[in-house]
Formats: sequence, C-alpha cells, structure tokens
Amino acid sequence: MSDISLRPYIAADVLRCAAIFRGAIEELAAEDYDADQREAWAAAADDESAFAARLAGSLTLIALIDGEVAGFASLKGTDVIDMLYVAPRCAGQGAGRALVDALMRLAGARGAKRLTSDVSDVARPLFERLGFRAEKRNLVRVGDEWLANTTMIKPLAPDPTPPTQH
Repeated sequence: MSDISLRPYIAADVLRCAAIFRGAIEELAAEDYDADQREAWAAAADDESAFAARLAGSLTLIALIDGEVAGFASLKGTDVIDMLYVAPRCAGQGAGRALVDALMRLAGARGAKRLTSDVSDVARPLFERLGFRAEKRNLVRVGDEWLANTTMIKPLAPDPTPPTQH
C-alpha cells in the first residue's frame, strides 16, 4: 500500500495539476469519451492563468503518494466537488478516495448538508463506492463537443458535536 498524504494547493502546483488533468483525461477517460471529446475537455488547461485561477478560487487539495504529486481535487463553495483528477500512473492507489474523503469532511465542517458533483463516466464508480447517488444525467457542451456526465449527490451526516451554550 502506498503512503498517501494531502496538502493544500499552492500556485507552484499549477503546471503539475495541468499535466495530471490532461493525462487523466487522455488515458483514464479513453474508454468513455472519444478523442475529440477528450481533446475539447483537456483544452481547459491550455490557458494556464485561467486554470490556475480556477484551482486557487476553490479549496484545492493535492494528493501525494510517497511524496510525489499524484492528484488533486477542489471544493467550490461549501458543497460542490468541482474537480477530481488523478495521474494515470497513480490510478487505483487510493488518492482519489483520500481526496474525496477529505473534501467530504471539510464540506461537513463548513456546514454543508450534502455534496454534489458533476461526475465523468470514468469517476462515477468511485463516487458510487463513496456513497454518492446519481441524481441526473447531463450533456455539457465543451468547445464543439458534447460530453455526458452525471450529477451525483451525497447527504452529509450532521456534526455530532452539540452547540456550545453561553
């Protein structure tokens, strides 16, 4: 089993995150999306400053496996998992699960009652294993392509700590 740790995203991570984003789309999504769809999707990382702003504008976590950057995920607002990407060489080693688990805890600590995410077909099994349920199927236009994803929802348990009384 690999040693997985998490840390906050810093600006210096943008190029590595962009490479993971592109690699995950090209390799891990190849069975679910055709080449034109993957190219349109991966193009979101072409504008480095816009991609960096998207990562910095959310609570973004970096997963490390044995000290090497293995993936990232971001929480938009208090209750939306906006991005979850793992490097193809690290797929199946627990980085995605660790990232989603951490975002679930953070969302709960921020008062979210549930988490939602528009999940790619390749990520859907992970989200299902983590207790998310499919809410609706979507078609999203990306450039000149249409991509399918699924909005998934997970209710979060209320904080068991009673409020402090003054």
